[in-house]
Amino acid sequence: MPLADTFQQIVDSLPDDWTDLELDLRIEDETEYVHAATYLVTCNAQPYSRHDWHWRLLVAHRFGHAAAVPAVHGALRLLDNAGIKGELVLRESRAGRVEVTQMWGRPESVRREFKQLRAQ
Repeated sequence: MPLADTFQQIVDSLPDDWTDLELDLRIEDETEYVHAATYLVTCNAQPYSRHDWHWRLLVAHRFGHAAAVPAVHGALRLLDNAGIKGELVLRESRAGRVEVTQMWGRPESVRREFKQLRAQ
């Protein structure tokens, strides 16, 4: 199965309140490592130095310090289009965390709008 499709399958299987994921990616042909790295830079893939897996992908759902779902999906689609095969494994997912935003001094209209946007 292509990497982008595997990733989409993982994302689709998660509950709506998931916040972030950690995925491991290994490519089949290690001679393609540099070529693959040029595609994965768009989603800030973290290379492993002493591990049998090649990269760790950190993915954020709605907020956070990680790559967005479309960025990761696009990078994996680039790998698929380049013919670079590999394996993608979900290592950890977190759900139920909420974004903390300082609302002190903001008008009630801003608070309501923020709450409405985050409820979707």
